[in-house]
Amino acid sequence: YKGESEALSCPLFHFSASVVVVVFDRHISQPKCLLAKKSKKEQHKFVLDCTHPVEDGILDAAVFEQFLHERIKVQGKTGNLGNSVSITREKERIHVVAEIPFSKRYLKYLTKKFLKKNNLRDWLRVVANGKASYELRYFQINNEDEENEEGDE
Repeated sequence: YKGESEALSCPLFHFSASVVVVVFDRHISQPKCLLAKKSKKEQHKFVLDCTHPVEDGILDAAVFEQFLHERIKVQGKTGNLGNSVSITREKERIHVVAEIPFSKRYLKYLTKKFLKKNNLRDWLRVVANGKASYELRYFQINNEDEENEEGDE
């Protein structure tokens, strides 16, 4: 710089001897990804398959469906399903469709809670059998094999 009063001219920056001032253009366009609107709502579809326990008569799918209706929280409140979450049952399968962000893990949590409440947690476990589905299975207990081995000795 030749002197303090002289400054360099630049469209984005203004330099002077003691202060640097940044000038932003107000007409900078927004990135296209921010301007694009979501035209399609996200739907989360989950299936809970209770076939084995229902066939054996140790679990009632209607009671489980009612439990989910009562316990699923929407915006921090139970019983607030409205149009955002729908729960339907066809025979032994329960379908949950959510229009809002919804976690598959939350369904597993509620299923385990239901099993514990009905004292079924010792015999049944919740297993993922697909990307959007859970299945209730029996624990594999190998007592028969152990008894046979002891009897042979």
